[in-house]
Amino acid sequence: MGCSAGVGVWVAVGSGAGAPVVGAVVVGDGVGAGVTATALVPLNSRGTASAAARSPARRDLNMVTVAPEEFIARGELPTSSYREYPTVTGVTSVIGVKYAKVSKSACKAVAGKLSTMQKLLVTGGAGFIGSNFVHYVIATTDSHVTVLDKLTYAGNLESLRNLPADRLTFVEGEIADASVVDGLVADCDVVVHYAAESHNDNSLHDPRPFLDTNIIGTYTLIEAARKHNKRFHHISTDEVYGDLELDDPERFTEQTPYNPSSPYSSTKAGSDLLVRAWVRSFGLQATISNCSNNYGPYQHVEKFIPRQITNVIDGIRPKLYGKGENVRDWIHANDHSSAVLAIIAKGRIGETYLIGADGEKNNKDVVELILKHMGQSPDAYDHVVDRPGHDMRYAIDSTKLRDELGWEPQFSNFDAGIEDTIAWYRDNEDWWRPQKAQTEAKYKEQGQ
Repeated sequence: MGCSAGVGVWVAVGSGAGAPVVGAVVVGDGVGAGVTATALVPLNSRGTASAAARSPARRDLNMVTVAPEEFIARGELPTSSYREYPTVTGVTSVIGVKYAKVSKSACKAVAGKLSTMQKLLVTGGAGFIGSNFVHYVIATTDSHVTVLDKLTYAGNLESLRNLPADRLTFVEGEIADASVVDGLVADCDVVVHYAAESHNDNSLHDPRPFLDTNIIGTYTLIEAARKHNKRFHHISTDEVYGDLELDDPERFTEQTPYNPSSPYSSTKAGSDLLVRAWVRSFGLQATISNCSNNYGPYQHVEKFIPRQITNVIDGIRPKLYGKGENVRDWIHANDHSSAVLAIIAKGRIGETYLIGADGEKNNKDVVELILKHMGQSPDAYDHVVDRPGHDMRYAIDSTKLRDELGWEPQFSNFDAGIEDTIAWYRDNEDWWRPQKAQTEAKYKEQGQ
């Protein structure tokens, strides 16, 4: 089996005066023998473009296709600029901006595994991290995705706009409703559980929804997965481990004891333990991942990075909790998505994998970086009252994930990732504008 679109084999599609370079990834004007980039499309296992690539919107393009086996034989696959498009699953090192070295065995193993997992049920798929995962799956696999989402304030159907109707089914409903969950789980191959109440500030003001969704919702899902003998992957957070001192050289590992400090993190810890217990007691075919702080497109403006970006766009000074010394280990949502796919395809049942990209930054540095990229003075922000019990530092050691499954993050340049995230919010004001006024009014009531 070749390395198909299911694992993200991409080739250049472009038009221009010059002939495209076979296998080159064309990003921007004038790259690769005078070709102007217009899109990247996946190849199927026969080395030809997918139907989507041949759509009327793209039929005027000159397309270059190459047999995936040729790339595998050379140990090379074309990859896109990490700042623009999904990257290749199994990439181990990037050479310039045109090619990526990839493990042949990793490529073939993932292709084989994912070919048997054609129907995914993604809970919370209209939220930030869940919708990024849905985009990533549809861009890099042949799987069909069913999204189950309650569409709370944090869920937004616009996050799934323009995805192909034949690859995506949306169901509005609650994960704690067994009558909704049972049929959806029965009809899928894999359950990927993103749905969660996740905002710490909200958990401090009203913990009850966190119990209902994170505990009862997870219980309902794993009972259905047990009943129908389905593969289950549970998305969790590094916040279950508590926090670290700023001068502590240690990082969280899979062996770090749980020590949650908020209603949010404690209910996520409880959901993790439910999944572990169902694996041991009932043989649930499950894995767990605990990830560090995500950033990227489609994140609600109540969250730290998009709040600061949209404040600057609106001419409002960014707000920084306390002294801004709190450290988070940042990872781009696309890297989180690629890690989850790797765990689903190759992870060992019953195991927990920590996902991180070595992106430790304190909040002050992040705000100042945003201001720099947006043409503002680096001190043009206001200090506001700190969050009660605000964790000082999170840091992930993802050695197990990298060594066992061959995963590597591709958004290793946080500076560039922030620049692209700023560009996304500037270009997609119609997505975040409806949320902004109400969010800022709530923060104002809290003195933040």
